[in-house]
Amino acid sequence: MSQDRLSEYLTQFSQTHAAMLDQLRRVVVGQTDVVDQILAAVFTRGHCLLVGVPGLAKTLMVSSIAQILDVSFKRIQFTPDLMPSDITGTTVLDENEQGRREFRFVKGPIFANIILADEINRTPPKTQAAMLQSMQERQVTIGQETYDLPDPFFVIATQNPIEQEGTYPLPEAQLDRFMFMIKVDYPSLEEEKRILLTTTKDDAPELTKVLSGKAISNLQKLVRTVPVGDFVVDYVARLVRATRPNDPSAPEFVRKLVDFGAGPRAGQFLIRGGQAMAALDGRFSVSVDDVRKVAVPVLRHRVSANFQAQAEGKSSDDIVAQLLQTITEAEPAKYVAVKKK
Repeated sequence: MSQDRLSEYLTQFSQTHAAMLDQLRRVVVGQTDVVDQILAAVFTRGHCLLVGVPGLAKTLMVSSIAQILDVSFKRIQFTPDLMPSDITGTTVLDENEQGRREFRFVKGPIFANIILADEINRTPPKTQAAMLQSMQERQVTIGQETYDLPDPFFVIATQNPIEQEGTYPLPEAQLDRFMFMIKVDYPSLEEEKRILLTTTKDDAPELTKVLSGKAISNLQKLVRTVPVGDFVVDYVARLVRATRPNDPSAPEFVRKLVDFGAGPRAGQFLIRGGQAMAALDGRFSVSVDDVRKVAVPVLRHRVSANFQAQAEGKSSDDIVAQLLQTITEAEPAKYVAVKKK
């Protein structure tokens, strides 16, 4: 694709992004960074985990995004008694018109474009594991049959960080399936006033569809074509390797405060997130700043802070923030003119 054609497509993409934000602002007050990170995951075929206390409109945000996208949407309420077949579907014995009995597969709610996995940590590990294959391979295997999930497909899960009774923390293997762990914070004073004014009225705004499923798939392909320079790849590789306490390039505070760091998948997600941030702005090249924008949501659940970090009151977010200050982009190569003899 030529640079002029790519620039034209990205300009249209940026306008579409603005239209989506315009629709979402009619329902969701504030949370600009959270919405941008969710959209970045959507346009890079990624999954999101939203973490925040109750009442911060996590579910509203996801359902509103589903309303402006012309795709199928299913909400799964994760509860302690939820079974894997309640998510993936099950095989039932039916009797056909000829009177013969035969097995038929009944699809579960996982067969949708957008899946809202509400309170995903409230169900036991056996049921949580039912999401692993669908999130990674975008397929579901029942018995000897494997079924493809619809395209596009992405999971947006929510989790309450403060309640620990009756919850089952997600294992690291499942956390790693999520491109972003997004922390939803309290609104500002002015935002909270707007929330109180708009949500206590009887009229609910109607949202307009902005993108079809086919358009989303095309935009996902467009985002993957955004060029990434060698200096950005170098920065991402050094940043990810610096999170590993046993790596020679790891800073001293990482060796002291971290049990284990991020794997290569984190680097892939950093580059994809950088591509999405550049595309959402209508730019056709990824900068180090684009990578920095997504570094915390990509790395916070892939950097395990140890007991020493907890004793010092430092979280994974603090460690990643310190890493971003420590790991700088490489200096451009200097070219020295050689004088002819």
